[in-house]
Amino acid sequence: MKPIVEMRGATKSFRGIPAFQDVDFELGAGEVHALLGENGAGKSTLTKVIAGVHTLTSGSLFVNGEEIVLHTPSEALARGIAMVYQENSLVPSMTVAQNIYLGSEKALNRLRGIYIAAQQFLQSLNFHVDPSALVGSLGAAQKQMVEIARAVHHKAKVIVFDEPTATLTPEEKNYFFNLIQNLKEQGVSIIFISHALEEALQIADRITILRDGKLVASDVTANFDREKIIRAMVGRELTGEIYGQAKSRVPRKRGRKVLSVENLSMGSIVRNTSFSIFAGQVTGIFGLVGSGRTETLKVVSGVLKRDFFHGGEVKFEGKAVRFRVPAPAVRKGIVYVTEERKAEGFFETMGIAENIYMGDMSKIRGGGLTVVSMAHAVELAEQWRKRLNIRAIDPNAKVIELSGGNQQKVVIAKALVQQPKLVIFDEPTRGVDVGAIAEIHHFINELADQGIAVVMISSYLPEVLAVSDRILVARQGKIVEEMEPQNATEEAIMYAAVH
Repeated sequence: MKPIVEMRGATKSFRGIPAFQDVDFELGAGEVHALLGENGAGKSTLTKVIAGVHTLTSGSLFVNGEEIVLHTPSEALARGIAMVYQENSLVPSMTVAQNIYLGSEKALNRLRGIYIAAQQFLQSLNFHVDPSALVGSLGAAQKQMVEIARAVHHKAKVIVFDEPTATLTPEEKNYFFNLIQNLKEQGVSIIFISHALEEALQIADRITILRDGKLVASDVTANFDREKIIRAMVGRELTGEIYGQAKSRVPRKRGRKVLSVENLSMGSIVRNTSFSIFAGQVTGIFGLVGSGRTETLKVVSGVLKRDFFHGGEVKFEGKAVRFRVPAPAVRKGIVYVTEERKAEGFFETMGIAENIYMGDMSKIRGGGLTVVSMAHAVELAEQWRKRLNIRAIDPNAKVIELSGGNQQKVVIAKALVQQPKLVIFDEPTRGVDVGAIAEIHHFINELADQGIAVVMISSYLPEVLAVSDRILVARQGKIVEEMEPQNATEEAIMYAAVH
């Protein structure tokens, strides 16, 4: 059987430096093909060539046996190729239904009819999203559902999924995997990019692995296991470095109380919750979507406002504080590293140095004359590039041009250059490869060893158990339980989060 998509000797370069080079790739009809590799390995760039975002520098692309050059995503869609991007490409000022039907509208449309059709379509996919809601008001998981629904609606014969499950709950992931199976049975071919190796092993028919822009392995899934994939991706064993030392690691002792939260409330999302955070520890917070875990810490860091009356009390280093915006929180020593790195984490048209320097300048109280020093910006960027192993094809590249993992490292550097006393990481390894996960975990532990108070919000239980010195569980807007990691299990944490 001829492959539906084929690349031969494919190379794509930016500013003369290859993102991937001399790659051969095939996608069969009705096949789920997992494309794996570290951040910066070239996975997203390769699939963007297939989706018409980029054109090859050299080599050939074949679709249904015909050699073609795709110049735009609309050309790819006309050929039956759609892509669901890691960072959503929806129009925030339009409704869910309008985004789904964007580009395939009829000459005359009734808005009510569109909403009814969208509601039925979303229900058929088991996606619980209001079709009349503005996309800008949705959370990350719901936006991802709309992206997936839009690709399926266009009846593409080839769909590229770039990190589709990163923001989904376990239940939503099961719905998504069932959808993949249904699409496969309909003859749709799927390219699946994921840093969750277990997902690739579960749903893929074939796995291809890139390292440093070169193809290092490609075979049927039955010939791979987790260890073999990791060795191919990073060139060494990593099993013991990530999630492997949860039970053997001795938790750090509590230092001084840095943060005290009493009866905190914010509408119906955060409900009368209380907890404390201590210096020199990593406090892991786990909760399902809608548990209020993120919103609680956003209130603490000034991103969101708590209720004016009966909103509770927040004490930082023993003093009552009420931050209405993040700037005063930053100057006090509290930083929040967002899970929405593209929307909230960096300035995408600026380079690495400018982004990190913006973080450094945020420590300065406004109202006075500020002298900008690009020499100092470059010096800071070099320090943090080495410290966090930030990799870029070009040191002057815009942050939006970096891989997801390196974007995340820039966001972390921009926050930590502010020299905080309390760091709040929200899903710090979402959309990050196994090598970068180990680096970020090591860095989080390093911060706690230095006596800094660290909070890590995560929806991945092995991560919570591996990194945390104490675990808080959120449910229905409040912290409901505290556990010691050496005594906790995934089942016990999940039970506390649900019941």
